[in-house]
Amino acid sequence: MIREAIEKVVKGVNLSEEEMRKAFDEIMSGQAAPSQIAAFIVALRMKGETVEEITGAAKVMREKSVRISVGGTLVGADTEESESCEEAIVDTCGTGGSGLNTFNISTASSFVVAGCGVKVAKHGNRSASSQCGSADVLEALGVKLDIGADLTARCIREIGIGFLYAPLFHSAMKYAVVPRREIGIRTIFNILGPLSNPAGATSQVLGIYDSNLTEVLAKVLKNLGLARAFVAAGMDKLDEITITERTKITELDKGRLKTYYISPEKFGMKRATLDDIKGGSAKENAETIRSILKGERSSRRDVVLLNSSAALIAAFRTKDFRSGIKLAEESIDSGRAREKLEQLIRFSNQ
Repeated sequence: MIREAIEKVVKGVNLSEEEMRKAFDEIMSGQAAPSQIAAFIVALRMKGETVEEITGAAKVMREKSVRISVGGTLVGADTEESESCEEAIVDTCGTGGSGLNTFNISTASSFVVAGCGVKVAKHGNRSASSQCGSADVLEALGVKLDIGADLTARCIREIGIGFLYAPLFHSAMKYAVVPRREIGIRTIFNILGPLSNPAGATSQVLGIYDSNLTEVLAKVLKNLGLARAFVAAGMDKLDEITITERTKITELDKGRLKTYYISPEKFGMKRATLDDIKGGSAKENAETIRSILKGERSSRRDVVLLNSSAALIAAFRTKDFRSGIKLAEESIDSGRAREKLEQLIRFSNQ
């Protein structure tokens, strides 16, 4: 199937979801040669990946991953009820690829959201485009990454937050490692990880580096059965909700999609510069996160509050950004967010 798929894509022909599933099954099963994998993903990038193609690939990624159960109930996209945050499992996972080297905003946000009583299954990896990925900064904070699937599931159930270190859950990705590294460009694999949460997150805030992809990825999340999600792209190219520019958001709410823009001024926040939220080494970013969770007043706090608010809406904890920001502030200022970090450190090292 991979040869036929390459032939079609090179000619600019879109694949059906089923065709994509078959091609990706060969890739993730080790049946495709490295040269075929490289040719296929480059051709897809040049053509432009469709909703059906990304959906098919993501479904194979999910099928091949190690899955864990953390007690949440998947709320289907067509469901009109069930707005219980106790049932929601949220992921705050971006695609990376912005090249802007900010600190780990979504990682900091995950502790704030957990401090509000929402279960967080934080899915991530080591650095892609910055000096420091989510795994790098969590390791610098003292979190042990390789605790295994069973302990990770227990961690989320018992303390309300856990880190799903991608290499432990997506071993089939090993077949694409060499082709991806050797071609050295962004491909469909950069967006598949955030679409393949091993805990079956029911709600998600997905940051993307390309504002043209917000509707595409929101439709994919709908196809994958998520109840509520925000796909956000900063107009400064940040793969988060930003405070240096407007942010384009496509929101998924029980099967319905809507796209709009937000700005920091709308919520009483001062517009910042990229230097205000820049990152550094894993150690430096760990210090930044600790400072935010201790209550520092800064642009770094503001960007975390805004992203946390979106996650709280996605998890059915609140209905709008203003009230979500207030809940996020309370999580930090009460010390609950910082305590979630300390609990995760203790649990992972026991």
